[in-house]
Amino acid sequence: MTQSKRETERKYAAPSAGDTAWLRELTGADGVVSVVERGSEDLDAVYHDTEDLRLAGASATLRRRTGGPDAGWHLKLPLAGDSREEVQAPLSQTVPDDLRDLALSRTRGAPLAPVVRVRSTRSTRHLVGPDEKVLAELTVDSVRAESLGGTTTLAAWTEMEVELAEDADPAVLDLVEKALRKSGIERAAHPSKLARALEETGLSAPRLPDARAERVVPGSAGDKVLRYVDEQVRTLVALDPAVRRDLPDSVHKFRVACRRLRSVLRSYRSVLDREITDPIREDLKWLGGELAEARDREVLEERLDARVGAAPPELVLGPVAARLKAWHVAGTAEGRRRTLDALNSPRYLALLDSLATLTQQPPLRRKAGRKPRKAMPKAILKEYDRLAARMAHALDLPPGKDLDKALHEARRAAKKTRYATEPARASLGAPAKRLGKRVKAVQKVLGDHQDSVVARDTLRKLAVAAHAAGEPGFTWGLLYGQEQAAAAERERQLPAAWADASKRRLRKRLAR
Repeated sequence: MTQSKRETERKYAAPSAGDTAWLRELTGADGVVSVVERGSEDLDAVYHDTEDLRLAGASATLRRRTGGPDAGWHLKLPLAGDSREEVQAPLSQTVPDDLRDLALSRTRGAPLAPVVRVRSTRSTRHLVGPDEKVLAELTVDSVRAESLGGTTTLAAWTEMEVELAEDADPAVLDLVEKALRKSGIERAAHPSKLARALEETGLSAPRLPDARAERVVPGSAGDKVLRYVDEQVRTLVALDPAVRRDLPDSVHKFRVACRRLRSVLRSYRSVLDREITDPIREDLKWLGGELAEARDREVLEERLDARVGAAPPELVLGPVAARLKAWHVAGTAEGRRRTLDALNSPRYLALLDSLATLTQQPPLRRKAGRKPRKAMPKAILKEYDRLAARMAHALDLPPGKDLDKALHEARRAAKKTRYATEPARASLGAPAKRLGKRVKAVQKVLGDHQDSVVARDTLRKLAVAAHAAGEPGFTWGLLYGQEQAAAAERERQLPAAWADASKRRLRKRLAR
């Protein structure tokens, strides 16, 4: 059983022995009424990682700690700024399975073993504000570190840490830092005890292979595409633990990262060798498909619940809400099972390895060295041409199943076109942003239409089940009609949205 919390903290070089001026500065800091001694304690932490330090390389840590009020296993995952998420599990002799799974996207299945032991004698003070509210916790640690597994190397140092109290204003950290700087105390050079322990005991986190730096021309089309690929891979890896814990919107964001990766690898085949990237694209397609049921159910439930909630009570006949709930629960369980099966599969681990190799040893083609303004517009315009062909076909069709299918294909092409503009926006500027924005508007109309298609299919199945159970079918027919009307409205809106996105000047400016 795990629990998690968000911690926001900053590390500082320790004050000189016997120096107490910094304490006086803290007491005088805005909002700090007093600094209260809380005593000292001994902490003993053994950090676990892979042989090549994959967790450390991803700014994550896994430790087994004894001593202190939160003894147990701690997995720390990076968040924005000074924050991290700490997932805790009870003490045990081996790494808890839950934490091993949450670290999987970073370890890629490599074995975990002890790498460093860090023992600390910690003295703690609370920074207290008005109404005796604790604003932050300040600790000074006397640290002793030793490497494990091979030749033992020892290191020792002292450091200070300020951690924001729960529900406290983040501005407190800035006020404390200002007071510490007045006493000559600056930020620590290392972001964590582990980072310093690895360095001072002769270990180090893995770095990007020199082969990439040697091959990638700074500012080139290849450089821009790889930066985008890096960003999406990092996003996917970071979201994996959230998906495993079923956090809100995590599956959606994870699938978007998969789609963006698939699209950029397709659109920029002139930059990255497709013999390497096409198998990765197939695996990303598989992964997105395995997670589709969970996400699609979530979207559809919200849509149908909103429809039922907006209907006048006198028009909701029979156990409509209860049947919707039962449908959602049954489907959610199946979608959740498929999601976890996919994330724990050998194919997913192989995909993570392939993505790591792709970013560290990119299969660059000759055109990757070209300037972005030469290579990138062509890739975007190829995707646009595919979109234009699908839109022309769809707009010639009468309402019906053939049109529904054609609009769905056009929606997919719109996504690919929009995603193709994203790596190029820093280089091509406003023209790429503007085209992407206009295509996104088309994609939204098409997406709403497709949601209606899926909703109608589901409503029909629910109506059939309700009829078989002897329940009234009136409300299901009402909802179906609303979805038909919504689809018709999107079909009316589409020509204008497409006319706005298909203006020739958008593409001419892109190609300048």
